[in-house]
Amino acid sequence: MNGESLSTEEIEAYKTELLLFLGEQYAKHDWAMQIHYNALRNNRTSLYHVLGPDTGMDCIGTAACADGLVAFLDALDARCGLPKMILYSLNPNDNAMLGSVIGSFQGPGVRGKIQHGCAWWFNDSKAGMENQLTSLANLSLLGNFVGMVTDSRSFLSYTRHEYFRRILCNLIGSWVENGEYPNDKKMLESIIKGICYENAKAYFHYDV
Repeated sequence: MNGESLSTEEIEAYKTELLLFLGEQYAKHDWAMQIHYNALRNNRTSLYHVLGPDTGMDCIGTAACADGLVAFLDALDARCGLPKMILYSLNPNDNAMLGSVIGSFQGPGVRGKIQHGCAWWFNDSKAGMENQLTSLANLSLLGNFVGMVTDSRSFLSYTRHEYFRRILCNLIGSWVENGEYPNDKKMLESIIKGICYENAKAYFHYDV
């Protein structure tokens, strides 16, 4: 702010301390902290100068974030300030990593306190959603999932929820047909209703 140059280490230290402070505040107010990462933005300089930021020249990143993510969650936990948190990576190769990380930091009082967030952006396709849901079911508890996210900046993104619900029901239905999950209609109804509505209502304390 004073026009002084800062080292990469100083910048990272500032960002880390800021995130830790914010995480503690989220825990204090019982808010859900959401972290999205592994997006590379504004990749094409020539078009960036013509059209400006956020004009489509973005892509999936490949940063290895497991060590830093675990250290961040562990530091918040040590401060007794680990909030509810939803973790999203734009890189689908991180699905298994996120599914295993969240298991280390669950806690009492909140079902699915630390969540593996839904498939988003380049991944909110049929294949991308099925991959995320399957990975989550393999490594965590799918029934606690809070479901699809909405990009409130785009009215058309609300149709994503219907798309997600159809894919979710088709995927779980295929598991039942293949004998990989019990054909228990009452249990299946509870899982689907939870993922599509009830879990998010409880997780975010929606008064509806």
